[in-house]
Amino acid sequence: MSSPSPPHHIALLGGGTIGLSMLALHLRRPDTKVTLYDPRPDIETQLRESLPTFLTLPDTTPDTLQALWTSVAHSAPPTAHLWSSSSGIPASQQAATAGPAVAARLLVVHPFNPPHLMPLIEIVPGPDTALPRVDFVTEYFGAVPGPAGVRGASDAASKHYRPVVLGKEMPGFVGNRLAFALLREAVYLVQEGVVSVRDLDKLMMASLGPRWAGSGVFESYHAGGGEGGIAAILEKLAPTIGEVWRDLGQIDFSAGKGEGKESENEGWRDVVVRQTEEAYGPSVSVEERTKKGEMLRGVIDLQKQNL
Repeated sequence: MSSPSPPHHIALLGGGTIGLSMLALHLRRPDTKVTLYDPRPDIETQLRESLPTFLTLPDTTPDTLQALWTSVAHSAPPTAHLWSSSSGIPASQQAATAGPAVAARLLVVHPFNPPHLMPLIEIVPGPDTALPRVDFVTEYFGAVPGPAGVRGASDAASKHYRPVVLGKEMPGFVGNRLAFALLREAVYLVQEGVVSVRDLDKLMMASLGPRWAGSGVFESYHAGGGEGGIAAILEKLAPTIGEVWRDLGQIDFSAGKGEGKESENEGWRDVVVRQTEEAYGPSVSVEERTKKGEMLRGVIDLQKQNL
Protein backbone atom coordinates (compact mmCIF):
# COMPACT_ATOMS: atom_id res chain seq x y z
CA MET A 1 0.00 0.00 0.00
CA SER A 2 1.48 3.34 -1.05
CA SER A 3 1.93 6.11 1.48
CA PRO A 4 -0.35 9.16 1.16
CA SER A 5 0.95 12.24 -0.62
CA PRO A 6 2.08 15.13 1.60
CA PRO A 7 -0.63 17.81 1.95
CA HIS A 8 1.76 20.59 0.94
CA HIS A 9 3.46 20.47 -2.46
CA ILE A 10 5.89 23.31 -3.17
CA ALA A 11 6.94 24.14 -6.73
CA LEU A 12 10.27 25.96 -6.46
CA LEU A 13 11.23 27.95 -9.54
CA GLY A 14 15.01 28.30 -9.79
CA GLY A 15 17.78 26.55 -7.90
CA GLY A 16 19.92 29.59 -7.23
CA THR A 17 21.58 30.08 -3.89
CA ILE A 18 18.52 31.42 -2.06
CA GLY A 19 16.39 28.90 -3.95
CA LEU A 20 18.50 26.06 -2.55
CA SER A 21 18.29 27.52 0.93
CA MET A 22 14.51 27.78 0.62
CA LEU A 23 14.47 24.16 -0.58
CA ALA A 24 16.08 23.06 2.69
CA LEU A 25 13.69 25.28 4.66
CA HIS A 26 10.55 23.68 3.17
CA LEU A 27 11.91 20.14 3.55
CA ARG A 28 12.11 20.59 7.31
CA ARG A 29 8.35 20.02 7.37
CA PRO A 30 7.57 16.29 7.13
CA ASP A 31 4.23 17.11 5.49
CA THR A 32 5.79 18.98 2.56
CA LYS A 33 7.00 17.81 -0.85
CA VAL A 34 9.15 20.08 -3.03
CA THR A 35 9.56 19.96 -6.81
CA LEU A 36 12.49 22.03 -8.10
CA TYR A 37 12.34 23.46 -11.62
CA ASP A 38 15.61 24.69 -13.13
CA PRO A 39 16.61 24.54 -16.82
CA ARG A 40 20.35 24.13 -16.23
CA PRO A 41 21.68 20.77 -17.44
CA ASP A 42 23.98 20.51 -14.42
CA ILE A 43 21.31 21.28 -11.84
CA GLU A 44 21.64 17.89 -10.11
CA THR A 45 25.38 18.36 -9.67
CA GLN A 46 24.86 21.96 -8.62
CA LEU A 47 22.24 20.84 -6.11
CA ARG A 48 24.55 18.31 -4.49
CA GLU A 49 27.57 20.63 -4.40
CA SER A 50 25.98 23.97 -3.51
CA LEU A 51 23.07 23.13 -1.20
CA PRO A 52 25.09 23.75 2.01
CA THR A 53 26.34 27.18 1.01
CA PHE A 54 23.08 29.19 0.77
CA LEU A 55 24.48 32.44 -0.59
CA THR A 56 22.60 35.02 -2.72
CA LEU A 57 20.02 35.09 -5.48
CA PRO A 58 20.87 36.84 -8.78
CA ASP A 59 18.77 39.89 -9.59
CA THR A 60 15.58 39.35 -11.58
CA THR A 61 13.93 42.16 -13.52
CA PRO A 62 10.24 43.02 -12.98
CA ASP A 63 9.44 42.36 -16.66
CA THR A 64 10.88 38.85 -16.42
CA LEU A 65 8.86 38.15 -13.26
CA GLN A 66 5.57 39.40 -14.89
CA ALA A 67 6.09 37.00 -17.79
CA LEU A 68 7.04 34.22 -15.40
CA TRP A 69 3.89 34.54 -13.31
CA THR A 70 1.71 34.54 -16.42
CA SER A 71 3.33 31.28 -17.49
CA VAL A 72 3.07 29.76 -14.02
CA ALA A 73 -0.62 30.68 -13.75
CA HIS A 74 -1.35 28.66 -16.91
CA SER A 75 0.33 25.56 -15.47
CA ALA A 76 -0.44 25.74 -11.74
CA PRO A 77 -3.80 24.71 -10.28
CA PRO A 78 -6.04 27.62 -9.22
CA THR A 79 -5.56 26.67 -5.56
CA ALA A 80 -1.76 27.06 -5.74
CA HIS A 81 -0.17 29.78 -3.61
CA LEU A 82 2.19 32.05 -5.55
CA TRP A 83 5.14 33.30 -3.49
CA SER A 84 8.09 35.46 -4.54
CA SER A 85 11.29 35.75 -2.48
CA SER A 86 12.29 39.00 -4.21
CA SER A 87 14.20 41.35 -1.93
CA GLY A 88 12.86 44.50 -3.53
CA ILE A 89 10.22 44.01 -6.25
CA PRO A 90 6.72 44.29 -4.73
CA ALA A 91 3.95 41.83 -5.58
CA SER A 92 1.83 44.52 -7.23
CA GLN A 93 4.63 45.27 -9.70
CA GLN A 94 5.25 41.58 -10.42
CA ALA A 95 1.55 40.94 -11.08
CA ALA A 96 0.95 44.14 -13.06
CA THR A 97 0.38 42.32 -16.37
CA ALA A 98 -0.60 38.90 -15.05
CA GLY A 99 -4.25 39.59 -14.34
CA PRO A 100 -6.42 39.80 -11.20
CA ALA A 101 -6.49 36.04 -10.59
CA VAL A 102 -2.70 35.99 -10.21
CA ALA A 103 -2.64 39.24 -8.20
CA ALA A 104 -5.05 37.72 -5.66
CA ARG A 105 -2.71 34.75 -5.06
CA LEU A 106 0.68 36.45 -5.33
CA LEU A 107 2.61 37.92 -2.43
CA VAL A 108 6.24 38.45 -1.46
CA VAL A 109 7.66 35.99 1.07
CA HIS A 110 11.10 37.47 1.67
CA PRO A 111 13.63 35.55 3.79
CA PHE A 112 16.77 37.01 5.29
CA ASN A 113 20.04 35.49 4.08
CA PRO A 114 20.86 32.72 4.81
CA PRO A 115 17.21 31.58 5.02
CA HIS A 116 18.04 28.19 6.51
CA LEU A 117 19.40 29.98 9.61
CA MET A 118 17.77 33.41 9.83
CA PRO A 119 14.33 33.31 11.47
CA LEU A 120 12.78 36.33 9.73
CA ILE A 121 10.19 35.89 6.99
CA GLU A 122 8.90 39.23 5.65
CA ILE A 123 5.39 38.70 4.25
CA VAL A 124 4.46 41.54 1.91
CA PRO A 125 1.03 41.24 0.29
CA GLY A 126 0.08 43.42 -2.63
CA PRO A 127 -3.06 45.58 -2.51
CA ASP A 128 -4.97 42.84 -4.37
CA THR A 129 -3.64 39.84 -2.43
CA ALA A 130 -6.50 37.88 -0.84
CA LEU A 131 -6.39 37.84 2.96
CA PRO A 132 -6.69 34.02 3.24
CA ARG A 133 -3.46 33.77 1.20
CA VAL A 134 -1.69 35.95 3.77
CA ASP A 135 -3.09 33.90 6.64
CA PHE A 136 -1.94 30.65 5.03
CA VAL A 137 1.68 31.72 4.49
CA THR A 138 1.86 33.11 8.04
CA GLU A 139 0.64 29.83 9.49
CA TYR A 140 2.83 27.77 7.16
CA PHE A 141 6.13 29.39 8.11
CA GLY A 142 5.08 29.67 11.73
CA ALA A 143 4.94 25.86 11.85
CA VAL A 144 8.33 25.15 10.22
CA PRO A 145 10.68 23.69 12.86
CA GLY A 146 14.20 24.94 13.32
CA PRO A 147 17.47 23.08 12.63
CA ALA A 148 17.43 21.62 16.15
CA GLY A 149 15.57 21.92 19.42
CA VAL A 150 16.76 24.49 21.95
CA ARG A 151 17.11 23.43 25.58
CA GLY A 152 15.04 25.56 27.89
CA ALA A 153 12.96 27.14 25.12
CA SER A 154 9.21 27.58 25.50
CA ASP A 155 6.78 25.79 23.20
CA ALA A 156 6.28 29.01 21.23
CA ALA A 157 10.04 29.45 20.83
CA SER A 158 10.50 25.91 19.50
CA LYS A 159 9.27 27.12 16.11
CA HIS A 160 12.17 28.59 14.22
CA TYR A 161 10.68 31.11 11.79
CA ARG A 162 9.11 34.41 12.80
CA PRO A 163 6.78 35.68 10.07
CA VAL A 164 6.14 39.43 10.02
CA VAL A 165 3.30 40.75 7.85
CA LEU A 166 3.88 44.28 6.52
CA GLY A 167 0.97 46.69 6.36
CA LYS A 168 1.82 47.97 2.89
CA GLU A 169 4.39 47.70 0.12
CA MET A 170 7.54 49.79 0.42
CA PRO A 171 10.75 49.69 -1.71
CA GLY A 172 13.20 47.38 0.05
CA PHE A 173 10.43 46.33 2.49
CA VAL A 174 11.60 46.80 6.14
CA GLY A 175 14.64 44.65 6.89
CA ASN A 176 16.66 45.87 3.93
CA ARG A 177 15.57 49.49 4.42
CA LEU A 178 16.98 49.44 7.94
CA ALA A 179 20.14 47.66 6.82
CA PHE A 180 20.72 50.04 3.91
CA ALA A 181 20.12 53.09 6.11
CA LEU A 182 22.83 51.88 8.47
CA LEU A 183 25.09 51.04 5.51
CA ARG A 184 24.72 54.58 4.16
CA GLU A 185 25.84 56.16 7.42
CA ALA A 186 28.65 53.60 7.79
CA VAL A 187 29.91 54.47 4.30
CA TYR A 188 29.70 58.18 5.10
CA LEU A 189 31.72 57.82 8.32
CA VAL A 190 34.41 55.80 6.51
CA GLN A 191 34.51 58.25 3.60
CA GLU A 192 34.90 61.18 6.00
CA GLY A 193 37.82 59.50 7.76
CA VAL A 194 35.97 59.30 11.08
CA VAL A 195 36.53 55.55 11.41
CA SER A 196 38.02 52.71 9.37
CA VAL A 197 36.03 49.80 7.94
CA ARG A 198 37.56 47.36 10.41
CA ASP A 199 36.97 49.60 13.43
CA LEU A 200 33.37 50.35 12.40
CA ASP A 201 32.67 46.61 12.26
CA LYS A 202 34.37 46.16 15.63
CA LEU A 203 32.19 48.94 17.07
CA MET A 204 29.00 47.33 15.74
CA MET A 205 29.88 43.88 17.08
CA ALA A 206 30.77 45.35 20.50
CA SER A 207 27.68 47.52 20.92
CA LEU A 208 24.58 47.65 18.72
CA GLY A 209 24.85 44.09 17.40
CA PRO A 210 24.59 42.30 20.78
CA ARG A 211 22.06 44.81 22.11
CA TRP A 212 19.69 44.54 19.15
CA ALA A 213 19.99 40.76 19.12
CA GLY A 214 18.52 40.78 22.62
CA SER A 215 15.98 43.58 22.48
CA GLY A 216 15.55 45.31 19.13
CA VAL A 217 15.57 49.04 18.43
CA PHE A 218 12.47 50.34 20.22
CA GLU A 219 12.66 47.96 23.18
CA SER A 220 16.30 48.93 23.75
CA TYR A 221 15.52 52.63 23.95
CA HIS A 222 12.41 51.94 26.02
CA ALA A 223 14.59 50.12 28.56
CA GLY A 224 17.23 52.87 28.40
CA GLY A 225 14.69 55.45 29.51
CA GLY A 226 14.23 53.82 32.92
CA GLU A 227 10.83 54.45 34.52
CA GLY A 228 10.02 57.00 31.85
CA GLY A 229 10.64 54.55 29.03
CA ILE A 230 11.21 55.67 25.45
CA ALA A 231 9.29 58.91 26.07
CA ALA A 232 11.99 59.96 28.55
CA ILE A 233 14.77 59.08 26.09
CA LEU A 234 13.15 61.12 23.31
CA GLU A 235 12.72 64.05 25.70
CA LYS A 236 16.15 64.04 27.32
CA LEU A 237 18.15 63.33 24.17
CA ALA A 238 16.04 65.43 21.80
CA PRO A 239 18.79 68.02 21.08
CA THR A 240 21.44 65.35 20.40
CA ILE A 241 19.14 63.12 18.36
CA GLY A 242 17.91 66.08 16.33
CA GLU A 243 21.46 67.28 15.63
CA VAL A 244 22.60 63.83 14.51
CA TRP A 245 19.53 63.29 12.31
CA ARG A 246 20.14 66.62 10.59
CA ASP A 247 23.81 65.71 10.07
CA LEU A 248 23.36 62.17 8.71
CA GLY A 249 25.47 61.58 5.62
CA GLN A 250 24.08 61.93 2.12
CA ILE A 251 25.75 59.53 -0.30
CA ASP A 252 25.54 59.86 -4.08
CA PHE A 253 25.49 56.22 -5.15
CA SER A 254 26.06 57.05 -8.84
CA ALA A 255 29.26 58.96 -8.02
CA GLY A 256 30.96 56.35 -5.90
CA LYS A 257 33.91 55.53 -8.15
CA GLY A 258 36.89 57.83 -8.43
CA GLU A 259 39.96 57.88 -10.65
CA GLY A 260 42.76 56.91 -8.31
CA LYS A 261 43.59 54.45 -5.55
CA GLU A 262 44.49 55.97 -2.20
CA SER A 263 44.47 59.42 -3.76
CA GLU A 264 42.39 62.59 -3.66
CA ASN A 265 40.36 61.23 -6.57
CA GLU A 266 39.36 58.04 -4.77
CA GLY A 267 35.56 57.72 -4.61
CA TRP A 268 33.64 56.39 -1.62
CA ARG A 269 33.14 52.96 -3.22
CA ASP A 270 36.88 52.74 -3.88
CA VAL A 271 37.57 53.58 -0.23
CA VAL A 272 35.06 51.07 1.13
CA VAL A 273 36.16 48.24 -1.18
CA ARG A 274 39.86 48.86 -0.56
CA GLN A 275 39.55 49.01 3.21
CA THR A 276 37.22 46.00 3.36
CA GLU A 277 39.56 43.87 1.23
CA GLU A 278 42.53 45.01 3.33
CA ALA A 279 40.70 44.02 6.50
CA TYR A 280 39.14 40.71 5.39
CA GLY A 281 40.80 39.66 2.13
CA PRO A 282 39.36 39.66 -1.41
CA SER A 283 36.51 37.33 -0.37
CA VAL A 284 35.17 35.49 2.67
CA SER A 285 36.47 31.92 2.90
CA VAL A 286 34.27 28.85 3.32
CA GLU A 287 35.84 28.29 6.73
CA GLU A 288 34.95 31.81 7.85
CA ARG A 289 31.39 31.46 6.55
CA THR A 290 31.03 28.21 8.49
CA LYS A 291 32.35 29.83 11.66
CA LYS A 292 29.99 32.78 11.30
CA GLY A 293 27.10 30.41 10.63
CA GLU A 294 27.76 28.57 13.88
CA MET A 295 27.98 31.90 15.71
CA LEU A 296 24.65 32.93 14.20
CA ARG A 297 23.06 29.66 15.32
CA GLY A 298 24.26 30.34 18.84
CA VAL A 299 22.77 33.84 18.89
CA ILE A 300 19.42 32.59 17.60
CA ASP A 301 19.38 29.75 20.15
CA LEU A 302 19.98 32.26 22.95
CA GLN A 303 17.11 34.39 21.67
CA LYS A 304 14.77 31.39 21.72
CA GLN A 305 15.60 30.65 25.34
CA ASN A 306 14.18 34.05 26.25
CA LEU A 307 11.11 34.18 24.02
